[in-house]
Amino acid sequence: MSNRGEILDSSRFGSENGIRHGLLYSGVLGWLDMGHARGDDVRKLMAQFSTGEAGSDSYYRVRYEQTMGISRFATGRFNVWEIKKGRTLTERQSIALAMMMSTAVAFENWQSMPWFSWYTDSGFSGEDLVSDLFGFYKVNYPRVYWGELKIASKESALRRWDHYGPISRYKNTVFLPLLFPDPIEKFTCPRPYKGQLPRFMKQVMPYKFTPNDDIVRRSNDKAGIINAFQ
Repeated sequence: MSNRGEILDSSRFGSENGIRHGLLYSGVLGWLDMGHARGDDVRKLMAQFSTGEAGSDSYYRVRYEQTMGISRFATGRFNVWEIKKGRTLTERQSIALAMMMSTAVAFENWQSMPWFSWYTDSGFSGEDLVSDLFGFYKVNYPRVYWGELKIASKESALRRWDHYGPISRYKNTVFLPLLFPDPIEKFTCPRPYKGQLPRFMKQVMPYKFTPNDDIVRRSNDKAGIINAFQ
């Protein structure tokens, strides 16, 4: 659950690389949760593809999960898919994106369940899905995106937070930016609205399943549930 105290001073950074926690406001992507955008989960997933392609089996297994911790208890959602060996990098990225997106939606829906409402209201929080997607592109197309993101100053970000309220109030169930106009600007309608993804976040199309698909085998159409004590 994001809070006001997590908003970062963007003047302290010259790049998004190395920021592992906190909130930034982007004029292109809206609020960004840099924990979600870190990309460690995607990096681990892509490494599983590389290992599988280097192996000798005709099919290899990849697993992707998203979890949250409540004290010593961890819960979340996961998918395990079997991939037919011989996938190009483009195909692997497409499959990985589909896997990340389906798991992320399942996880956000899981957080929205009534039995977690006492702990968090962050299910489908406005910044989560687009931050996940940005993390995917950071890993698969590594470069500095800072200038293109149009990162707002901390003062401007705080102004948005104080005017519109916490981002968790605004639910976003799609992988599109939720933008908040700066309330100090004249001739703007100070209401949140859905934006469009920048070109650099449209380079990969999520894999589309077909009947009798032999490229990707799924044991279940729905993501599995993780419940564990740590």
